[in-house]
Amino acid sequence: MLDQLPEIELEDRGSKGRYLLRGPDGAEAEMTFTKVGEHQIIIDHTEVPDAFRGQGAGLRLVTRAVEDARAAGKKIIPLCPFANAQFHRHKEWADVLKQ
Repeated sequence: MLDQLPEIELEDRGSKGRYLLRGPDGAEAEMTFTKVGEHQIIIDHTEVPDAFRGQGAGLRLVTRAVEDARAAGKKIIPLCPFANAQFHRHKEWADVLKQ
């Protein structure tokens, strides 16, 4: 069990990117996204390996994307089932949800 989760890293590869948590054993929890124009991103995949399960890693990744989108004035389209479920649970994120 990890004492505390590592910092979230952002890898930006132009039109695509990912938010990433690296565990001490090399495990990676990630949430990938695709940019749509200048003002929207699509969250298309979230993967949390067993090393991170039960620690809120997936929620932390989506939360970071929401915070970054809010700061940049962008909207999010949560195509990933996990991210979509989190948007339904967190009504306070409605300002960044693409309607």
